[in-house]
Amino acid sequence: MTVLFVNACLRGDESRTLTLCREYLEGIEDVKEVNLSEMRLEPYYGDSAAYRAQLEAKGLFDDPMFDIGKDFAEADEIVIGAPYWDLSFPAALKIYIEHAAVMGMTFHYTEEGRCEGLCRAKHLTYITTGGGQVSAMNYGYEYLCGIASMFGIPETRFAAAENLDVVGADIEANLNEARKVLSRLKATR
Repeated sequence: MTVLFVNACLRGDESRTLTLCREYLEGIEDVKEVNLSEMRLEPYYGDSAAYRAQLEAKGLFDDPMFDIGKDFAEADEIVIGAPYWDLSFPAALKIYIEHAAVMGMTFHYTEEGRCEGLCRAKHLTYITTGGGQVSAMNYGYEYLCGIASMFGIPETRFAAAENLDVVGADIEANLNEARKVLSRLKATR
């Protein structure tokens, strides 16, 4: 079973989110990690978007720009780790998803105009940490739920360690609550 780990933990080894992700992935044999800090993807603009659309329309997916979409489509499980920033996640993750959204590879439109997903993953697991409350306005997770649906991934799962920067908070207890959730999720992979 191939697990695609999308590492959007931009603070590297200092990241509490990355710590939780590594713990979740521990013992899983076939993990492909993509590190968004190292990739430094560019968003698509007019010319690059038009070029990509031309290749998509012709079904020509040999260009390296489609490698991200291939990885996403072929993974048996997707794990995304990203800190809770500005009610969502870092922009680098949005740009990555933009690169993964390849018509004819991760999704397509039926003759009736309905979007149909083409990914084989059974679930997408999103792991995050926040300095304050995450659950009240977690637009990043809501977005990823929509993307998973669009890509044909039937289940999204979520774990968050919250209130990690609140004065007086028991940080380790808050991290342990997230660890309990992740343990349950890992048991049902």
